[in-house]
Amino acid sequence: MINIKVLRFNPKEDEKPYFKSYEIEKTEQMKVLDALTTINKKYNEDISFRSSCRAGQCGSCSLKVNGNGTLACKEEINNNDIIEPLDLPIIKDLIVDRSDYENKVKDLTLQLNNPETHELNLNLNPEKTEDTRKVRTCIECYSCLSSCPVLNDFKDKYAGPYFMRYISKFEYDPRNESDRLKQILDEGLYSCTSCRKCEEVCPKNICIYGKAIEKIRGMVVEGNLGPLDPHKAIKESISKTNRSVSYDEDIGSFIEDINKDKKGKKSKVALFTGCMVDYRLPHVGNALIDVCKANNIDIDVPEGQVCCGSPLLRTGQKDIIQKLANINQEVFKDYDTIITICAGCGATLKNDYPKYGFDANIMDVSEFLLDKLDTSKMKKINKTVTWHDPCHLIRGQNVSEQPRKIIEMIPGIEFNEMEHPAQCCGAGGGVKSGHPEIAMSLSKDRVNEIKNTDAETVLSICPFCQRNIQDGLDAEGLSNINVINLIELLKEAYEEN
Repeated sequence: MINIKVLRFNPKEDEKPYFKSYEIEKTEQMKVLDALTTINKKYNEDISFRSSCRAGQCGSCSLKVNGNGTLACKEEINNNDIIEPLDLPIIKDLIVDRSDYENKVKDLTLQLNNPETHELNLNLNPEKTEDTRKVRTCIECYSCLSSCPVLNDFKDKYAGPYFMRYISKFEYDPRNESDRLKQILDEGLYSCTSCRKCEEVCPKNICIYGKAIEKIRGMVVEGNLGPLDPHKAIKESISKTNRSVSYDEDIGSFIEDINKDKKGKKSKVALFTGCMVDYRLPHVGNALIDVCKANNIDIDVPEGQVCCGSPLLRTGQKDIIQKLANINQEVFKDYDTIITICAGCGATLKNDYPKYGFDANIMDVSEFLLDKLDTSKMKKINKTVTWHDPCHLIRGQNVSEQPRKIIEMIPGIEFNEMEHPAQCCGAGGGVKSGHPEIAMSLSKDRVNEIKNTDAETVLSICPFCQRNIQDGLDAEGLSNINVINLIELLKEAYEEN
């Protein structure tokens, strides 16, 4: 038997929506659609929901399960699932009024024929239609819109992933003769945090961020229509210094300091520090060195490494990425394994660098350390902690269980999960610098969940997530809660009493 909650609401009878719990017997591979039908039969209920093809092709049965948009005919039901309608006006129960989105599409006045001659170019070359075909398989279920973190509070600043994809489809079409780049900019192109939640929930596996949003950002930059001024400043810094942040004499450089007394290469494993650990958070790098020493692990921190280019790729500024990739390839050419301590760097090295000729064995630090930690040397730490999944780690690298297993290894730790640990904090995609109000709003959403865990420490593996969540905690008067890298907690576990 399983228990599930369904949001009920009949505008003709109810003052407001309410949840109702049901217990049913789950059959093998039972889908949400089957569960709803079973509830209606067992309890003589009249839960209203849409259903048509039952094959994941029409998109009509879309709803939310545990906060994520999905198709009821494809999503398997599980114990304690929470079923809600999409984020649209409710007609009854799980049926929503989709006219808001449909009218939005009409208002975009998208067309392929020449607006003056009304002629349509039918001379199509298959190679020229490749880009548009990659984003044309949408079934208009709107799951991406009900899963996008930005749309909760900023519908006025961001049309959302469905519309970014929709306009891109026309921009890529060789028959298009209208200016779509300005149009997509006006719809909030730079309000996307690059969390890739839209891709995770898309039933047709459309790479909405990569093939639409990020690609269009590159086209906008090539057309001198973007990016935002703060993004240009980051590129200027990288172009001049090979780092996205400036050197601070009071902090120094982790890479320089760690190599002062080191002679020659010792290991086949190297650390890619990223800009933040090198120039802003050297204590995180030193913590990793201490953890490695405690476990008899040798790693090198090669000099000469430069910014991975992630901030540039996410904002469409791609023209110097090849240069950065070439420099890093030369620096790391003799190593068998490269470990990263920043989710954004790791995702870039794993997913983007192969396109630039740098294809290496990249591992997040949690992947690398998991089977190498000697728990007998750890001391007991009496702390309550929670974990935040960086988007570029869980969706960018498919790394989720490894850091959790490490946390659970540490004696004395009470680990309380957030309700939605993989919800975007708002720091990515250039939003922290370009739209700080969006970043802060999403950070405060994280804070609300953190408070419910009673955690005194928030753990992550992303300097940008850590900074943004800490900003949210500070703004809410919760500076007593610290956001740190998981490696810092591990260092504490290996420190002598």
